[in-house]
Amino acid sequence: MKTQAYTGNGNFGIFGGRYVPKVLEKSLNEVEKAFKHFNNDPEFLKELQSLQKDYVGRSNPLTYAKNLSEALGGARIYLKREDLNHTGAHKINNCIGQVLLAKRMGKTRIIAETGAGQHGVATATVCALFGLSCTIYMGSEDMERQRLNVFRMELLGAEVVPATLGRKTLKDAVDAALNDYIQYSESTYYLLGSAVGPHPYPLMVRTFQSIIGEEARAQMLEKVGRLPDYLVACVGGGSNAIGMFHPFYEDSSVKIIGVEPAGKGLDTGEHAASLTLGKKGLIHGFKCYTLQDENGDPLPVHSIAAGLDYPGVGPEHCAYKDSGRATYESVTDEEALDAFLTLSKSEGIIPALESAHAVAYAIKQAPKLSKDKIILVNLSGRGDKDVQQVQKMLV
Repeated sequence: MKTQAYTGNGNFGIFGGRYVPKVLEKSLNEVEKAFKHFNNDPEFLKELQSLQKDYVGRSNPLTYAKNLSEALGGARIYLKREDLNHTGAHKINNCIGQVLLAKRMGKTRIIAETGAGQHGVATATVCALFGLSCTIYMGSEDMERQRLNVFRMELLGAEVVPATLGRKTLKDAVDAALNDYIQYSESTYYLLGSAVGPHPYPLMVRTFQSIIGEEARAQMLEKVGRLPDYLVACVGGGSNAIGMFHPFYEDSSVKIIGVEPAGKGLDTGEHAASLTLGKKGLIHGFKCYTLQDENGDPLPVHSIAAGLDYPGVGPEHCAYKDSGRATYESVTDEEALDAFLTLSKSEGIIPALESAHAVAYAIKQAPKLSKDKIILVNLSGRGDKDVQQVQKMLV
């Protein structure tokens, strides 16, 4: 087994790379150079670790979902509690790292895209901490679904700009942010929120998110005395999942499962299962499996979870799929909603709708396994942001 999926020069096998207008080459080279330098700089790493501990609140716990596990009667389910981070999700792991990088590059204006709003909130949070100008692009459809997070971003001092083209969701927010970056790349740092986009973003985001899997691996050995049998995380762009998966890459006994949004059903066209049904293609400056039409243009996508509403996926996940190191399954909106309610009522933990996709897979899988098996689920975020949406759906 290869020790890693990254093959150098911005590529994960045949995936990844950098396919951008020449105007962005200089800026991306600048970001790549800074990342390579500061990721090996002791002072940078010391400040990052201090903020992870004293601001983000790491390390976060590993929780045994005892009631849920016993009710299902099969494998034991453990939860890696990224929902307990400051701002309520894994997104801040990456935002802290990239803003520290931007600061050292002398950038004073930060832009970002967001779907469910959690990356936008995390970006606005760290910009407030460091006194940086912050502009967040968000699909107008997602702004309607996630009004609370829009207000949180504005409360933190960010300008939230609606993306009004296309389906008015995450893909369109990325388009708008990239257009901004092309125009103002000299003065602006683009804080991309998922493990997607042109090099060096997929590698950089995975690096900052790998603290999830590093902690979880050590906690499993300390708490249980062994590694899990199954590692499960939801996959949209894929940052929470690759952060969990990467530190377990060489542990061949651990089965890695990514869970995509099947939306209203894989046969309806109303889904966002890029790895399950996508084809190799280009989107937003990189090569990946993407949902596209015969002309190579991105297809409309759908998920109950705004943060999974994207027609592509991180290149490292694509390499994991092709190598067989990970398996990618899918969960429908209905199954995710059921899991959202089930975890809330059984454990007193309200998960994000994104994370509920991973929980739903664990709920389906656990009864099929013996009680000595362990499923470790990355609970990537909490569901505060989703309760109004869910309330409307249940009325």
